[in-house]
Amino acid sequence: MKESTRPEGSPVVVGVDGSPESILALKWANTLAPTLGATITAVIAWHLESMYGPFASSDWDPEYTAQQVIETALVHAFGDKPPDGIGSKIVRGQPAKVLLDLAESAQLLVLGSRGHGGFAGLLLGSVSSACAAHATCPVLVVHTEMKQERLTSPAQGFQGGDDEPAGKA
Repeated sequence: MKESTRPEGSPVVVGVDGSPESILALKWANTLAPTLGATITAVIAWHLESMYGPFASSDWDPEYTAQQVIETALVHAFGDKPPDGIGSKIVRGQPAKVLLDLAESAQLLVLGSRGHGGFAGLLLGSVSSACAAHATCPVLVVHTEMKQERLTSPAQGFQGGDDEPAGKA
């Protein structure tokens, strides 16, 4: 990972594809962002050629579909009223490249461990792997097995050899 200094207030960027992992990533980002003094930018990236090659239907609107996916993910993560400080961004491009570009000015990049197929599965395990290897900011890869309630405060750290955060053992 390249060294980089980010000003306070730089966003936490979250890769969203509608998968359970990306919805949990939104929840983790919402838990961590206040500690960092950061807003959250939920990002969905789409790349027509990687999805359908030269045979894409001309009456399909991928931007509209992406907007629906991100809005639905926000509702699944937070209900009808997302917390303050959460914005969304739809970007045409290869998901890993889009996220790595946005990570340049982010305090943290949060991703699901894998997506699911089709349009909603644009953030695959290969994307989280590429981002973890090349991002210029810290990367959190979230698995559905991760329990959000285990996180009490990122500043607490761990005690000894426990797997539980300090104060939870």
